[in-house]
Amino acid sequence: MNVRILAASTLAAALAVSGCGYSEEEWQAQLDKYNKLLADKNANDQAAAAAQKRLAEELAGEQAKVAELTKKLSDAGVDISKLNESLQASATKVSALSSTLEEREKALAEYKARAKQLEQIKARFEMLRKKLDELTKLGLAVNIRKNRMVISLPGDVLFDSGRETLKKEGQEILTKVAGIIKNDASLLGRDYQVAGHTDNKPLAGGVFRDNWGLSLMRAREVLMYLVSDKGGNMPTAKWSAAGFGDTDPIATNDTDEGRQKNRRCDVIVVPSVEEMLDLKAITTQ
Repeated sequence: MNVRILAASTLAAALAVSGCGYSEEEWQAQLDKYNKLLADKNANDQAAAAAQKRLAEELAGEQAKVAELTKKLSDAGVDISKLNESLQASATKVSALSSTLEEREKALAEYKARAKQLEQIKARFEMLRKKLDELTKLGLAVNIRKNRMVISLPGDVLFDSGRETLKKEGQEILTKVAGIIKNDASLLGRDYQVAGHTDNKPLAGGVFRDNWGLSLMRAREVLMYLVSDKGGNMPTAKWSAAGFGDTDPIATNDTDEGRQKNRRCDVIVVPSVEEMLDLKAITTQ
């Protein structure tokens, strides 16, 4: 029964009792009941308002945390654009003044869960980057692209122009890369792919025919050195190679400097099955 209706009924009953000749004590008792119901209602209203305010403040805090983690991951190169889509509906729903306590609690739980997931993703990439930090001391770039950790090896250091034979300097760099990977059991057990890339200048015939052929043969050359006994001695079952030609540039091809950056071989740390399943689960929530 609605509190206001119950209170009004109680007061009406009290007046009726008074009119029927009941004592003032009995009338006062009924009035006290009315006052208690009114006080209880006011207390409940205040408690509900306080709960709404607390939830609103906590929700705002979790929303800010998710936004901050999203920015940090995006700045690092992790594509999490799809991870937070499901939160938009909740954010829109609780922004309405008529949103209920239950709706706010549900939205808060969703934001807390998403913040935890983003923190786990960030921690995983930071741990892997830390393990590969020694490579940056060799002058190599270690970045996150398309949710994968990438070790970028300058093509001009590895090869002469238009050639696929490793230079001595390139062999030395690859030996150091292999040494760092071998010194960490968790890195040694990962899967890797060597990806060859070129600039967009057409390759004029020759044995490789086009940039696809050149990038693929360069990736193969790096791969074969890394897995050979006289080279990196990496486990062959963990390594593969691919050629991308000029289809995946990291800089503009309109300048000499940009084209130089695009001529590269990337060593990609392939996500494990567990990591791929985790990302898929997060994306579909």
